[in-house]
Amino acid sequence: MTKTIEFYFDFSSPYGYFASHAIDDLAAKYGREAVWKPIMLGPVLKRTGGLPAVAQPIKGEYCVHDWERLGRFMEVPWVMPDPFPIATLAAARAFYWLDDRDRAQARLFAKTAFAAYFGEGRDITPAETVADLAEPLHVDRDALLAAVQDPAIKERLKQETSQAMERGVFGSPFIFVDGEGFWGSDRLWMVRRWLKRGGW
Repeated sequence: MTKTIEFYFDFSSPYGYFASHAIDDLAAKYGREAVWKPIMLGPVLKRTGGLPAVAQPIKGEYCVHDWERLGRFMEVPWVMPDPFPIATLAAARAFYWLDDRDRAQARLFAKTAFAAYFGEGRDITPAETVADLAEPLHVDRDALLAAVQDPAIKERLKQETSQAMERGVFGSPFIFVDGEGFWGSDRLWMVRRWLKRGGW
């Protein structure tokens, strides 16, 4: 069985977006598989007493500049979306519903949703918008809209978020490799070194 890298993120996380452009290639280079796990940052921030970066004086202005700079550096599309941040319940629920059926399709959907929000500035809060994004990926629109309202899928996302916090996840992205946790897209170099050396 291929060892995995667990990639926790929120669809409203800019640093999660940037990490999403690198995590699969990084995992594949070292014979791993990246397992994508969307969570809700709202409950995480509530537990930690944190605030969204843009709500923090000075830090917020830096982050907005950093995200623009990262987009140029990584040569990936970037726009500062409005509104920001947003609740991404529908996208996260849709992901888990898809993931239970086809992991590759779920990952493609996640990349599509990220690209719509941070690459185009499109608000992905509404379930209808999420369905619009999934439909070209050969996803049944009506089935998806029903799934994001399914109590079982809602509970699944709550449980994934709760379990993430129990493991020590407090932000997005948060990456586990061999049980070791790394917070932030700026720690991908450490993940790479860990994979290369087998820890340190």
